[in-house]
Amino acid sequence: MLKKKLPKNKSFNYIPQFYDPEQDEELKELERRKRKLGFRNASRLKRRTKSPLLYIIMIALLVYIYLKLSGSI
Repeated sequence: MLKKKLPKNKSFNYIPQFYDPEQDEELKELERRKRKLGFRNASRLKRRTKSPLLYIIMIALLVYIYLKLSGSI
């Protein structure tokens, strides 16, 4: 029988050049405090706002339906 040679996993030994464990712990603690106090990210708040164009289209559609049902158009 023919044996297939399977590729071996390559080792991954990446050491960040500018890693500071003390600063990393400080950032983790800061994030933990923010979550505990309920602070939110500004980008998350921006996504929740709706476009004014959507409101204009909805109002125009409602006015059109009202005028169509009342027989003015």
